Order: sequence, then structure tokens, then C-alpha cells
Amino acid sequence: MKSKVYFTREVSPRAVLEMYKLLGVELKGNLAVKVHSGEVGNQNFLRPAFWKDIVAHTGGTVVECNTAYDGERDTTEKHLAAIKKHGWNDCFDFDLMDAEGPDKVLDIPSGKVIKKNYVGKNIDHYDSLLVLSHFKGHPMGGFGGALKQLSIGMASSYGKAYIHSSGNMELDMWQAPHDAFLESMADAASSVVAFFGGRAAYINVMANMSVDCDCCAVAEDPCMKDIGVLASLDPVAIDKACLDLVYAATDDPGQKHLIERIESRNGAHTVDAAAALGFGSKDYELIEK
Repeated sequence: MKSKVYFTREVSPRAVLEMYKLLGVELKGNLAVKVHSGEVGNQNFLRPAFWKDIVAHTGGTVVECNTAYDGERDTTEKHLAAIKKHGWNDCFDFDLMDAEGPDKVLDIPSGKVIKKNYVGKNIDHYDSLLVLSHFKGHPMGGFGGALKQLSIGMASSYGKAYIHSSGNMELDMWQAPHDAFLESMADAASSVVAFFGGRAAYINVMANMSVDCDCCAVAEDPCMKDIGVLASLDPVAIDKACLDLVYAATDDPGQKHLIERIESRNGAHTVDAAAALGFGSKDYELIEK
């Protein structure tokens, strides 16, 4: 059976909530709502107000983890200041899951490259997961969506470096074999999916689509027009659908620029690697509303 991916061309808080409702899922217990807090200086990340309706509806706690690169979010002290600066505390209960160690280690017995994933220990506080992703380009991954949020996004600061280095912490994390890094992201994402045992849902917002990620303090402005909001219970299918929508937007003058970023980093390989691990499918049905 094909995975269902719901899609609307409207980009708004209301559209996010409507797409979520179409999933027909109740995320029970303590719900972690994964967002990207936005690097200080970045102009493209989706602000707290955009997510306010969906978080209020689900009653979840917004969660993040520290970064592994120099910036304003690589230590707990700096990241908490950035969270406050961007107004997250004004809207939500916010949990920086790796604010204090030790990390929680998730085993990945079927991992192609890495066999362990290091995540914020506060993941143990949650029974279910809602991943809210801003789909856009990425300097290393080619693109960022649900799979990146599950992997790099849920990893602790150490865990992010571990994924980037493909499990070899003796390497400079930026110099690891590139496809191994992409496959490590897929491995890490599979461990988070397994941890929540299917109690997860995914929303991707295709807006403010720059070739750069929200982790960039200095990012290019968006190059493509907004496309819409997607929702699915399958993280592989939703990212594949987003890629397909980018390729279908042939009348958008910025399309070639974003595609060049995706292809030059072999971004689709992450989707292929995740599908090969079996925790999602590239075979989907796009249901437009």
C-alpha cells in the first residue's frame, strides 16, 4: 500500500493544522514537537507564531537540541539565549533536550554506517513525536526536511558530530566521506522512528525555500516561490514528495538553483538510504486538498 501524503498549496498556520487533522492520528501521552529554533541572524526559519496553532491543538512540548558547529546555539547557555531571542519561550513550553548530559544512546543494529545514535536524554520524557520541518536547501545535505529533523535535529551536540563524521570521531566532521554522512543520517533517523514505535507524524512546510538551511547565520534569500504544506505518517514519503514537487515546479525561475544545491550534494541519497532501511517508503500517494 502506498504511503499517504496530504498536500495543500496554502501556506498558513491554519493549513498546517488542517493537514495534521487529515492524518487522523492521535499522538498520545507526552508529545514532543520537534522544531528548528533558527540560528541567530537567519532570516528564513519559520517563527514560533507560525507553529502556534498546531502546538496548541496537540498540547505538545516544543523540543530542540544543541548544535555541533560554532554559532549561537552550540552551547546550552547560548542556545537558551537564542530561543528566548526568537520568542519561543513566549509561545510554548520549550525543552532543550540535551541541555544537560549524559546523552541517551539509541542502538541501530541494522545501521549501514553507524550503529549508535546519541540523542538528548530528555527524549525519555516523551511517548510520541510530531516533527515540524521547514523544507529548504542545505549546504551539506542538499536539502532539509523530515529525515534531517529526525537525525541531525534530534541528535545531541555530540550526536550531530558523530553523524557528520560517520561514526569516526577522529575525523574532522566536515571531512567525512559525503555519502557515508548521508547514510548516517538515514541510520540515525531510523533509530528515532524505532524509539517512538510508530507514534509519530510529520509536517513539511515548503516556504521560504533558500538553498541554505535555517542553521546558517548568513543565508541566501529564498529562491523559489512557496509550494505548500504536506503531512504524512511516513518520513521517507513526505521528503520524497517534497523533492518531486520541486522538480515539478518547472515554471519557477529559482527551481534550477535549488535543484543544483540538492544534486550537487547528492541529497536524494538520504531518501534512498532511508527507504532501504525499511522505516518508510518512496512509493506514495499525493492527496491534494
